Amino acid sequence: MIQTEGLTKRFGQLVAVDNLNIHVEKGEIYGFLGPNGAGKTTTAMMILGLLKPTEGKVKIFGKELQEDYFNIKRRIGVLSEFQYLYEDLTAYECLRFFGELYQVDDIDKRITHVLGLVNLDNRKHELLGGYSKGMKQKFGMARALLHDPEILILDEPVSSLDPYGVKEIRDIIMEENRNGRTFLISSHILSEIERTCNRIGILNRGRLVAEDTMENLRRRLEDEVELHIEIDAPNEAVTKAIQGINGVISVDADEKQYVIKTSTERDVRPDIVRAIAATGNVVVEMRRHEMSLEEAFVTITEKNISLLAKEGVA
Repeated sequence: MIQTEGLTKRFGQLVAVDNLNIHVEKGEIYGFLGPNGAGKTTTAMMILGLLKPTEGKVKIFGKELQEDYFNIKRRIGVLSEFQYLYEDLTAYECLRFFGELYQVDDIDKRITHVLGLVNLDNRKHELLGGYSKGMKQKFGMARALLHDPEILILDEPVSSLDPYGVKEIRDIIMEENRNGRTFLISSHILSEIERTCNRIGILNRGRLVAEDTMENLRRRLEDEVELHIEIDAPNEAVTKAIQGINGVISVDADEKQYVIKTSTERDVRPDIVRAIAATGNVVVEMRRHEMSLEEAFVTITEKNISLLAKEGVA
């Protein structure tokens, strides 16, 4: 659905985006991440045709953007972090204006539907200038969905929202994705990216430094596994039994829980359960601590900065 090939943007001596190759599949929710200044916004502006690449191509729906600019743009919805709203119009008036621009069929029905999705249908006759930041953000989501686009590009879609509003937007994204829409989402709220996205691309200093599912990123980055095990009666015999297992790196215990670090070469959990059972104890709970997206993000970007420094780029 969205493909960049060697996409590069230079501003003088500054390389904002460096030979970027990404491919967002149809029906996918793709999370686009990077620290401030990584090149995410520049990339989005080139994808949308608002900024001309120095080198490379953008293809959407299999066509280069300049080949069929207006028809391609009609099939894309956009929610930007900084919205420019007609604040002297009501929500209804603003959506009707955009609906007529996009030649939306049965405009009133569609307006009612999208405002209902974001729980603003009872505020549609209020001026946008009187909306709170959170209401404006939700209105932006309604406007992005108004013309029934196949692709939605969302930049910080849950900024300014309270926890209830965050859940509302998350639910809309998941439901619209189930209905076949494709999403490219950029956000600093990494927990939301982790919960919604199928694949994640991490940009740093203009380069794509990682791209994969969260599960695969964890596998690549974790050099050890951390297990949290609760048993009925921890004692020295249990500790020694666990320490003697091949692949166990360390064992820490408190009153009822063991924190055990193991190598990633083999799954030692069955061995641990058998060792604990041999001491006459019962495993009450066992869970594996999984690397969060925040941890993966920091690890990947820090490693890449070190690499760039060695290359004389940083």
